[in-house]
This record gives sequence, structure tokens and C-alpha cells, in this order.
Amino acid sequence: MTIDDLRRILTECAGADENVDLHGDIRDTPFADLGYDSLALMETASRIKQEFGIEISDEEIAVVETPRLLLDLVAKSA
Repeated sequence: MTIDDLRRILTECAGADENVDLHGDIRDTPFADLGYDSLALMETASRIKQEFGIEISDEEIAVVETPRLLLDLVAKSA
């Protein structure tokens, strides 16, 4: 999964705050600063499972704070 895949999934799952540019270097930006809460991240995990077959538990997604950490988790689980 790439950062572009993650951007697309984030936008599809919960939309994007008009004030946040998901196209910049967001890898180390906290999800909270990007406008995504735990519910949006749970939906993101569900979409990752649907599209990539990688299951991320509720406990794991609850502690992932940045896109980089989420991408690392997906890569480790693949």
C-alpha cells in the first residue's frame, strides 16, 4: 500500500477537511491534525482489509498516530 492509496482511502472514508492538504508530505502529521478521529481510522482499517486483505485490529488502529505508522503497520502485516 502506498501513501497515495492511503490518501484515497482517507478521503473516501471520512472526507477531508478543506483546510488540510492531504497531497503534501503528511507521513508524519498526526491524524488528529489532519482531521481524522478514531471512528474515521476504524473505517480506514476496514477499507484496507477490503482492498488489500490486511486486517488491522481495533487496538492497533487506536494507537497509530500518523500515516507513516499506519503504512509501516500495513507493510509489517502484509
